[in-house]
Amino acid sequence: MKTIIEPFRIKVVEPIRMTTREEREEVLRAARFNVFAIRARDVLIDLLTDSGTGAMSSLQWAAMMQGDESYAGAESFYRFEKRMKELTGFPYILPTHQGRAAERILFELVGGKGKVVPNNNHFDTTRANIEHSGAEAIDLVIDEGKQPTVRHPFKGNMDINKLEQLIHRVGADRIPLCMVTVTDNSDGGQPVSLENLRAVRGVCDRHGIPFFLDACRFAENAYLIKLREPGQAQRSVREIVRDMFDLADGATISAKKDGLVNIGGVLLFKDEDLLRRAGELLILTEGFVTYGGLAGRDLEAMAQGFEEVVHEDYLAYRIRSTAYLGEKLLEIGYQIIEPPGGHAIYVDAGHLCPHIPPAQFPGQALVCALYRHAGIRAVEIGSVMFGTDTYTPSTELVRLAIPRRAYTQSHIDYVAEACAELFEQRQSFAGLRMTNKPSALRHFTAEFEEIISP
Repeated sequence: MKTIIEPFRIKVVEPIRMTTREEREEVLRAARFNVFAIRARDVLIDLLTDSGTGAMSSLQWAAMMQGDESYAGAESFYRFEKRMKELTGFPYILPTHQGRAAERILFELVGGKGKVVPNNNHFDTTRANIEHSGAEAIDLVIDEGKQPTVRHPFKGNMDINKLEQLIHRVGADRIPLCMVTVTDNSDGGQPVSLENLRAVRGVCDRHGIPFFLDACRFAENAYLIKLREPGQAQRSVREIVRDMFDLADGATISAKKDGLVNIGGVLLFKDEDLLRRAGELLILTEGFVTYGGLAGRDLEAMAQGFEEVVHEDYLAYRIRSTAYLGEKLLEIGYQIIEPPGGHAIYVDAGHLCPHIPPAQFPGQALVCALYRHAGIRAVEIGSVMFGTDTYTPSTELVRLAIPRRAYTQSHIDYVAEACAELFEQRQSFAGLRMTNKPSALRHFTAEFEEIISP
């Protein structure tokens, strides 16, 4: 059927405030053309991120009522731990308040000057935590993953030859771990195949390198494996998820994605010594090991969320509704990263706005145009997020990240209609110059001014 049916009913609603173009113009200028500085009340459709922005289920809200807020040994932790062990097979589970806290602890333990950490594509906070430790983050995605129009089923795959070459060049002793991000957020939410994960595991085994997953969107990756990888169609998502985790020595998870919650993260280990050392840092900066900076009610919501996320009717709706927006934009004439990934649609802003050079941030120009025209908030993934004074990314993208269970198909139709109107106005988009340039993760707090042609 063409109609996408949400596999839930709406029980509680939150009103959306309508704004005028004049109001949005004033808001955008006050925010210095950085939509992170815009108040949520001034946003009509918020596609800034899918992280922590979804709607929780009635069972999650009910589970929160049994939250045990004991400082140590809370029953909520043991219920959460049991669910994670059943789902992933990992013996050692540490909660954190969100994914970047898990990353910070991990790379404080294994990173450091002279170390090199390969990944298919590091996301912004992962890269920042690696580099903050003094280590170098290197991306080794397959060549097809760098080409928006190529329709490869697993564009998030790591290039095995490049991994072998890196190990040969720097030496295995300088690589504390190899990480693969599932799905590949920085490159269109593209999935990684089981075949590729097994190949990476094989390389790591040959060289004695631990293998970790950045598993924020593990369930979406598993469902795309089920849809696209030969021999996987008849298997359950739970089985595929377990296969993915069984291949790894450890994992970081932001539960704000496939945990279906608004706050929370997880560190998973098979090595008891690494668990002990991570637990010491957790106590120092997050909280005791049985709460990790979270309330007991948050642990309960996470436990239920990690159950619901592998329900296949939910995943079918989730993946199809994302693809629906991508197909609409392709019909209009936008170039996106193809095929549509799991959690977001990535528009090629460089292709859309060839009159704006990378130094004037075409992605940020499109982000501003979307908000100004229709009250839609998106995020740039290009020269603002990843560029430096000496490095320009190969693509200038805008991500339309779809919160889980928050918007209906009519909301997505509104986004598509607004994009159709903007497509006709694309030549009028103005470039920007950065007037405030933070030293790290600059996309969050950078400030801009528009470059108005005479």
